[in-house]
Amino acid sequence: MDGGALERAASDRLGAERYAFLSSGAGRSITARENVEAWSSVRFRPRALVDVTTVSTETTMLGVPVAMPVGIAPMGFQKVAHAEGEAAMAKAAAAAHALMVVSTRSTTSFESIASASAGAPWWFQVYVLRDRSITRGLIERAIAAGCRALVVTADTPVVATKPSDAAAGALHLDMRAANLEGLIDEGVGRRDLPGLEQDPGVTYDIIGELAETELPVVVKGIVRGDDARRCVDAGAQGIVVSNHGGRQLDSTISTARALPEVVDAVGDAVEVYVDGGVRSGSDVVKALALGARAAFIGRTALWSLALGGSQGVADLLAELRIELSEAMMLAGAPQLGDVTADLLIGR
Repeated sequence: MDGGALERAASDRLGAERYAFLSSGAGRSITARENVEAWSSVRFRPRALVDVTTVSTETTMLGVPVAMPVGIAPMGFQKVAHAEGEAAMAKAAAAAHALMVVSTRSTTSFESIASASAGAPWWFQVYVLRDRSITRGLIERAIAAGCRALVVTADTPVVATKPSDAAAGALHLDMRAANLEGLIDEGVGRRDLPGLEQDPGVTYDIIGELAETELPVVVKGIVRGDDARRCVDAGAQGIVVSNHGGRQLDSTISTARALPEVVDAVGDAVEVYVDGGVRSGSDVVKALALGARAAFIGRTALWSLALGGSQGVADLLAELRIELSEAMMLAGAPQLGDVTADLLIGR
């Protein structure tokens, strides 16, 4: 899959404002670039003369069966990319038997996403907002619609400043957070309402609070081993190694480089996932060899959505599965359990 060509085609389709909003990293986009480059710099030590007649990519994520260790990362305002937004993304994920994480800032209702998913499992990404009653209302609505886990984002005490073109584009786009309907009085998704801002006072205590829902709690936005261990001690059942796709603190470590430390810190206590810069099936194999249970994709799914709606995302996921199978065969790892650290140089 040529990720660069995909992005260029999506840029042409979206136009300058929409593309700038969806593609931008924070600051000078150092982290956004290095996320991609870091996976490219990882090198294989493939095994030879292994019987790879039969290859299986099937696995589970928190007990949920999936066709491959690739999920759709939470991304807000997907109707900026395509008129059907998150519903189209959910339909494609369900068809591919892939797990989707739905953003707090979804432009499609939980109920519509659940309908498009046709019973397939999905998780809800939680921003803890200054007005905790709004956060509680969103969680209750997501649970009622059928979400299977809560993914609390830990790296966004405030929203980082984006480049001027992305910020200007955001002001002109109609971005309505559909699931806020009935939770705020001033109109659906108004961005100038103080209560909708992230709460900068959130601590590890939030993990226990969310666990009271009796859903598994996954913490997203971790790049340090000590933070990961504290999350586990606080009750987290999963960790997503993530730097928000380079959209928060610029010059943050790439996720490929951060992943081994986090895996070493938590051991087998919880499942560890990773996102940021994953562009191919071989990237997924690298992530698994570094200790991840699965990888999440973000921008490539958005570009596919922009270009082809639900079918575009379905085609992307099908291509990723083919790439993953081929990379496993060439690496001498016919089963996901065979994808181990010794397949990589220096790990």
